[in-house]
Amino acid sequence: MNLKAPGPDTEGWLTSLIGRAPRDGATFAQALTHGSANAVNYERLEFLGDRILGLLIGEWLFDRFPAEPEGKLSRRFNALVSGETCAEVARAAGVPAHLILGKQARDDGAADSDNVLGDVMEALIGALYLEGGLDEARALVRRLWGNRVDTQASAPKHPKSELQEWAAANKRKPPEYALTDRSGPHHALRFTVTVSIKGAGEASATGGSKQEAETAAARALLEKLGG
Repeated sequence: MNLKAPGPDTEGWLTSLIGRAPRDGATFAQALTHGSANAVNYERLEFLGDRILGLLIGEWLFDRFPAEPEGKLSRRFNALVSGETCAEVARAAGVPAHLILGKQARDDGAADSDNVLGDVMEALIGALYLEGGLDEARALVRRLWGNRVDTQASAPKHPKSELQEWAAANKRKPPEYALTDRSGPHHALRFTVTVSIKGAGEASATGGSKQEAETAAARALLEKLGG
């Protein structure tokens, strides 16, 4: 795999992203490669990077909020390591322009998929950990996630938990989630979920996974109920 292939200056972008020139271009190229383009792709690095990210965010929150109990720390943690947040970080860092995708995956919009971008962001963290160790991975995570930690005035509640609490407080039955549609190719599946609270309302949303769609649907219903 070659970071100097025709197209975007991926090597220059990576140098800017991690603060130095990559020493092992093949590992970083693998982190950017979707399974539609090569059998050697980001999946194993994403597995590693997911664990590294969890450790780094966990220690950061433990130090940053010394007075908070485990429950609040967990809510902060879950929001910061979610696939949606990882995808947002990837977009802000410029990842989409450097993805290595097969033609069909590119045509199907994989470059803007939360699932793909979140996984690639974690794979890049895994690649940097292998090359530069935990200190360099920590520096990258703290730089890319910094504003998100700083602007969390309070521990956020997961939309599904918040909706559950709304139902209980308003003496309603618990929310019910139904998968109403599944479409798209295997590498870019889209799930549509409808959530309803009897006597209160319903909302639907689509996401790259059932969990992502359920979260978005819960958020949409909360907005309706709050409006």
